[in-house]
Amino acid sequence: MADSLPLGLTWAAFWLHLLGERIAVRRTGRPRDKLARRRAMAFYAGLLAIVLSIVPPIETLSKQLLWAHMIQHVLLLSVAAPLIVLGAPWMSLWRPLPLGMRRTLARGFAKSPRLTPLRWLCHEISRPVTALILYSVNLLAWHIPAVYDLALRNTDVHALEHLSFIGFGILLWAQVIDSPPLRPKLSYPGRIVLLGAAMLPNIALSMVLAFSRSALYPFYAQLAHRPGGISAIFDQQIAAGIMWSAGDLPFAIAIAILATRWMSGFEKEEERAAELAVLAADGPAPAQEIALTGAVPPNRLGLT
Repeated sequence: MADSLPLGLTWAAFWLHLLGERIAVRRTGRPRDKLARRRAMAFYAGLLAIVLSIVPPIETLSKQLLWAHMIQHVLLLSVAAPLIVLGAPWMSLWRPLPLGMRRTLARGFAKSPRLTPLRWLCHEISRPVTALILYSVNLLAWHIPAVYDLALRNTDVHALEHLSFIGFGILLWAQVIDSPPLRPKLSYPGRIVLLGAAMLPNIALSMVLAFSRSALYPFYAQLAHRPGGISAIFDQQIAAGIMWSAGDLPFAIAIAILATRWMSGFEKEEERAAELAVLAADGPAPAQEIALTGAVPPNRLGLT
């Protein structure tokens, strides 16, 4: 199978996470709470998206139809990556490792002089702008016709392509989704801008594929037969539609959620300001109390 490495890593991550969750239950003596279970389900759904993208029938069709190959890319970049980040699997993946190994790895990464360049690199690529650039360049580079065709003809390059989509996709989505213990550095407006910027390369590629007058990828253009008997141009146009619509849909949903939370924050601030104004009219002491504690005395709101 062309993607045996991504598939093997996916199964390894699944079993490692499952073991980590069982260890957490054994240590605490109680079942995982609802939030932990929801995160686990999101993570497993992300892994399932990876598996679906690299096994038949999608994997088989991807060698015959450009639009099927584009479904693979959408599943990896826009479905699997955000679900994995939403699942926050990091501690559950870390927990099953032997204690001695965990201590050695953590101490070495944090303090070893030889790993200073690696610490610097991790710090730099975790910056939102850097993550956006890496994600965009990776996406554009793999869609250059010569590189795209190489990935289709060489199974090792194909596996590397899919691993890079997953890796850089996770890096980008970690900038906008809370994934404990990782926390986004950006405010809600910043996250919205970042996602909007990340959509641009996808839209640009979709437009190029949709409005090109010739088949851009020789691998597909030279096929003697395609399922359904469609032409190479029509196949490319379908791929463009999938890339534009399905590829951008998760970004649009995330932007809508972030905008809603941002506006909710504004409403809460306005409510608190109104409460402070009312309390200030009754005297300085209550206003100072709420400003310091954030709590409004119940009798001041007519609750008693």
